[in-house]
Amino acid sequence: MADVALDRTSTGVQGEFAESFGVITPLRRAWHFRELIRAVVRRELMARFSGSILGWLWAIFGPLLMLSVYTLVFSNALGIHRTGAPGVANYSLSIFVGLIAFNLFGELAYRAPGLLHENANIIKKSIFPSETLAWTATIRATVYGGISFCVLLLFELILLHGLPPTILLLPFVLAPFFLFLLGISWFLMALGSFTRDVMHLMASIVPVFMFATPIFYTIDNVPPNLRFVLRLNLVGDYVELMRDTVLVGRLPSPWLYLGTVVASLIIFRSAYRFYMRYKSVFVDVI
Repeated sequence: MADVALDRTSTGVQGEFAESFGVITPLRRAWHFRELIRAVVRRELMARFSGSILGWLWAIFGPLLMLSVYTLVFSNALGIHRTGAPGVANYSLSIFVGLIAFNLFGELAYRAPGLLHENANIIKKSIFPSETLAWTATIRATVYGGISFCVLLLFELILLHGLPPTILLLPFVLAPFFLFLLGISWFLMALGSFTRDVMHLMASIVPVFMFATPIFYTIDNVPPNLRFVLRLNLVGDYVELMRDTVLVGRLPSPWLYLGTVVASLIIFRSAYRFYMRYKSVFVDVI
C-alpha cells in the first residue's frame, strides 16, 4: 500500500511539473483534437482559391512575383550589392527569407484578434474547443509559407547552384518558431475577444514593426548600441537563424539559438495558460 501511495504521489508530482512547466499539455490536447484541426485546415485551404481558374497556382505565382520585384527594385534599381550576379542573388534571396518569416507572423497578427468573432456562432452553439482555432490558423499560414519556401529553394538552386548542408538544421529552427507563432495567436485571440480595436492596432503596428525586423538589412549593419534592442525582436532572431542555415551555410550562434528557443517556449506556454484560464470569459464577451 505504501508503494502504491508513493507511486501515485510521484505520478502526481510529475503531472503537476508537466502541467506547470512543460509544453506537453497543449501538444497533447492538440493531438486529441487532431481530426477536428485537420478538417478545419482542409476546409480553409480548399476555400482559399475556390472559384478561381488557376487555383493553387496563385500560391506559387505570388512568391515568384514578390521575389522578382524585390530582386529588381532593391538589387538593380537601387544599386545595392552591385558585385555581380552572385551578390545580387544573395541579397534578393536574403530579403525573401526575411519576408517569408515575417509574413508568417504578420498574417497571424492580422487574423488572430478576430478569430473568436469569426467563429462566434460555432463556439456559442456547440461544445467547440476554441483554442484549436490558433492551431488551424497557424497551420494554414505555415502551408502558404512552405510554398514560398519551396520557391526560395528552387531559386537558390538555380542562382547559387546548390544548397548548404546546414539546411538540414532548419527543422530545429522552424519547430520553436511554430510554437512562438501559436503563442502569439492565443494571446491576440484573447485580447481581440474584448475589442475589435486590437485588429486595427495590429494593422497599424505590423507594417512599422517590419522595419524593426532585419529583412532588408542584417544585424551586422546595425550600430552596436542598437543591436541589443533588435535582439529583443524574436521574429528578427528567427530571420537571422533561417538565413544562417538556408543561405549562408554556417552554424547559428548557440547562444542566440538557445535564447530564442527558450523565449519562444515561454511565450507558447504562458499564452496557452492565459488563454485556457480565462477561456470562458473570452467566449462570453464575443
